[in-house]
Amino acid sequence: MPLPRALSKAVVGAYVRAYDVDLDEAEPLNGAGAYPTFDAFFTRPLRRGARSWHDAAGALGSPADGHLVATGTVDDDCIEVKGRPYRAADLLLSADVLARHRGSSFAVIYLSPRDYHRVHAPADCSLVEVRSRQGDLFPVNSISERHIPDYLVINRRVAIDLDSAEHGFMTLVMVAAMIVGRITVVGVEGRDVPFGRQRFDPAIQLRRGEELATFHLGSTAVIFGDPAGPCFDRPLGPIQVGNRLTRAEGGGARRQVGDG
Repeated sequence: MPLPRALSKAVVGAYVRAYDVDLDEAEPLNGAGAYPTFDAFFTRPLRRGARSWHDAAGALGSPADGHLVATGTVDDDCIEVKGRPYRAADLLLSADVLARHRGSSFAVIYLSPRDYHRVHAPADCSLVEVRSRQGDLFPVNSISERHIPDYLVINRRVAIDLDSAEHGFMTLVMVAAMIVGRITVVGVEGRDVPFGRQRFDPAIQLRRGEELATFHLGSTAVIFGDPAGPCFDRPLGPIQVGNRLTRAEGGGARRQVGDG
């Protein structure tokens, strides 16, 4: 139910101050005066031109704003995040899909409460399948890292398979957290992605930078590349939609399947 305008302004204002949210980059509300719901504020779109995309050949763009907290290679069917191993199949929600990502690069992006929470296509690609599983909604923070070591693979997750002519087969995993845990994906009807598996035939065509999905509170995005695709070797730290996932100074060369 929409909040009264005065209450909406108060709640949003308190949140903006608490988390230092930059509303100058958000799309104006066309004179509405207040976000009608907290969800409308949390999922606010950006102004046109607020993000730019790299122009480097062979590089993938970040699908989300946030903090790049881990990169690496899928080894022994696991990924390592801050020294902890996670079973990649538990994130991908499919052993078959894991087989397509063995030896590939991965990148983990944490979205803080102040970040923009819409997710975009990292390249020109086809959306071929979405898998969704219910789970817990532990917060993604240092407390969970210390006391709930498997939180990334026990929280609610949605895995999105993308096929790119240039970059091969990729999967974007959205891990929900905190209170709501709702996730929406283009082409999937409803207020939340239904649990189960949904394949698109024909596949949904997306251009690089087009909106792909939205976190309605939370959390973390994990992108798995193709084994023959670029290495995700960008230094850890802040990242924005469209920033390349490879080093700017000549890193990220395409690898051959089977390379170490």
